[in-house]
Amino acid sequence: MKNFVEELRWRGMIQDIMPGTEEKLMEGPTAAYVGIDPTADSLHIGHLVSVMILKHFQNCGHKPFALVGGATGMIGDPSMKSQERNLLDEETLAHNVSCIKAQLSRFLDFDSDAPNRAELVNNYDWMKGYSFLDFTRDIGKHITVNYMMAKDSVKKRLSSESREGMSFTEFTYQLLQAYDFLYLYEHKGCTLQMGGSDQWGNITTGTELIRRMLGKEAYALTCPLITKSDGGKFGKTEKGNIWLDPERTSPYQFYQFWLNVSDEDAARYIRIFTMLTKEEIEAAIEEHAAAPHLRTLQKLLAKEITVMVHGQEEYDRAVEASEVLFGNATSETLKHLDEKTFLQVFDGVATFEVDKDKLPAGIIDLLAVETQVFPSKGECRKMIQAGGVSINKDKVTDINAMIGPEQIIGGKYILAQRGKKNYFIIRIR
Repeated sequence: MKNFVEELRWRGMIQDIMPGTEEKLMEGPTAAYVGIDPTADSLHIGHLVSVMILKHFQNCGHKPFALVGGATGMIGDPSMKSQERNLLDEETLAHNVSCIKAQLSRFLDFDSDAPNRAELVNNYDWMKGYSFLDFTRDIGKHITVNYMMAKDSVKKRLSSESREGMSFTEFTYQLLQAYDFLYLYEHKGCTLQMGGSDQWGNITTGTELIRRMLGKEAYALTCPLITKSDGGKFGKTEKGNIWLDPERTSPYQFYQFWLNVSDEDAARYIRIFTMLTKEEIEAAIEEHAAAPHLRTLQKLLAKEITVMVHGQEEYDRAVEASEVLFGNATSETLKHLDEKTFLQVFDGVATFEVDKDKLPAGIIDLLAVETQVFPSKGECRKMIQAGGVSINKDKVTDINAMIGPEQIIGGKYILAQRGKKNYFIIRIR
């Protein structure tokens, strides 16, 4: 048995841990679970810490359970929230659950014959037939309102300036999550619940319910909420969450997110979001410190996590797309890009529209008359002669060069470059 707690500890992935947890895990293979609310049909990188904890748990010889909250997702967790969530219907939740399992399969072994293969469970399965009266009689009487009110997640909401306060529906979330732990303890042998540090109150309510109803010990472990060194919110960009679904966040954008983190964040994130060993990480940090401008650490982090989430092929494409802006890419590289990635690479670049019947056109007319890549023909001519103009990454040296339909990328675009860093898209109508 590998020491799971020690593995998390050196990676900086433990915030709170109940006494006796490490000793319990060292006794032999243990079952534990992490809960995920299926509020969308994709996980985002905010979920990844909990998913990586499950991955390490399985890697250390234990049995992980991923609980998707089909029932609790209909209510919404008040922890760290300033207002109540929208309630989702059953059909939407079922769709979200199936999508999330497919994503989890990239991290966890669900399909082998190993005794510690992962299992996906949905609390809707055991809650859908449980009547309100039965639940309040069986479960509600064991946890006092005083106990529930003392939890930080409840106190913060009640003391906040929000006029809405907290509905009874949301207040019950804590008890429902506690019952999940009880159910999995009795039916799946789960003695440990793990999650983000914002879940500590909910998780310990579960251990208390198990103690009061069964007279047994259960355990809890949480990881810190991930932050950025500059105080910004982790996993958010101007365009919103960084999702694992390639339709929501393309592999190129996903790769770029990790590539652009600060040196300080890269040194933390590489411990949390990769399976690299302590020795490999320390060597990478040392190599990066010797030449920070090469961004060795960010490149390694971006590679490891992009391959894990999207696979080697998509990682290779993301690197190739990045080379278009920052490397020695060729027109062949451009042709390999799909339209979505092409537009993402050149997001924000000035775009001009030209009718297809204007082609073929002389290079100077195209760049200085049909478009405003250059303000004048004379300036365009000088720049071509100085070797500062490229079409589709190919340098143009002839001031009389003709640009024709064969140079249109994907049937729609021509990429013009003025100097080293000024790009322009010419969209062919």
